[in-house]
Amino acid sequence: MITIKGLSKVFHTKDKQVTAVDNLDLSIKKGEIYGVIGYSGAGKSTFIRLLNRLEDPTDGKVTINDQELTSLRKGKLRVARQEIGMIFQHFNLLWSRTVHDNIAFPLEIAGTPKAERQKRVDELIDLVGLSGRGNSYPSQLSGGQKQRVGIARALANNPKVLLCDEATSALDPETTDSILDLLVDINEKLGLTIVLITHEMHVIRKICHQVAVMEEGKIVEQGDVLDVFLHPKQQVTKKFVDQVMGDPEKEHSLGLIKDNYKSGEIVRLHFVGDSANQALISDLSRKFELDVNILHGKITQTQKGAYGTMFVQLEGTKEEINRAIQYIKETSVEVEVNPNV
Repeated sequence: MITIKGLSKVFHTKDKQVTAVDNLDLSIKKGEIYGVIGYSGAGKSTFIRLLNRLEDPTDGKVTINDQELTSLRKGKLRVARQEIGMIFQHFNLLWSRTVHDNIAFPLEIAGTPKAERQKRVDELIDLVGLSGRGNSYPSQLSGGQKQRVGIARALANNPKVLLCDEATSALDPETTDSILDLLVDINEKLGLTIVLITHEMHVIRKICHQVAVMEEGKIVEQGDVLDVFLHPKQQVTKKFVDQVMGDPEKEHSLGLIKDNYKSGEIVRLHFVGDSANQALISDLSRKFELDVNILHGKITQTQKGAYGTMFVQLEGTKEEINRAIQYIKETSVEVEVNPNV
């Protein structure tokens, strides 16, 4: 669906040159919700603007639906962009136009007949949950409602791809969740491919199938969201995972655990998918001559299933602890003995 090869963008100033996007290769399948996450300055906003050529690349190719956008001239590019919708962090609505007229605007540009425009706008107002607000102006709407208008406008020309540039970062948590639910609904109903950038791992966790982590213009880690949650390799990825798992000071927490629980063995358990529903702790207590103390843990949900981590203390004889650890290894729960950050 989307193929990116050797994509780079270099900005030149009087004093220096800045490489915002550095030789990226990426492949996104049709119908996926693909997240790109990174801290401020990682290059993610430039990256998403390169996908529809709001920025022209310094080097590399972007191919969407077998059409190489990076080689198109202005006329053909304008037509190709009709198949790529985009929503923005700060909505970018026309304040002098009503909700209806904001959504109709790209249809007017495309030359869609008035009756057809009216029908399409009404459909989109219903789709994004704004029935009855067609004659309202942006100043009369909440932040979440404004973003719903932005989403409806982006869908006006029946795009095959929807690009989301920090689409929820200006919203409160409850409104963010409602917008994310809407994006999932749109993805499922319309089969739309969605590419979103964010600095919030909660957004990735809640709706994305795949994720790429950006740092200093490069993709440093990518893969299935559940796999990245379970086995973050880069330090920046571990920080993002800790956003969701509730322990941004994991190194400090682990140090406290080790200082305060020195007897027996400390193990970290990783639960994935169906294994999160296993009664493992009670099984260990019944099957082995052990005291099992839960020290710290959390389970959260991703699009591909549950993911959780838990620190436990196993107290008993060395032999019995080893037997218990071997038993855990034979289940679908991953175990890490004497874990380090």
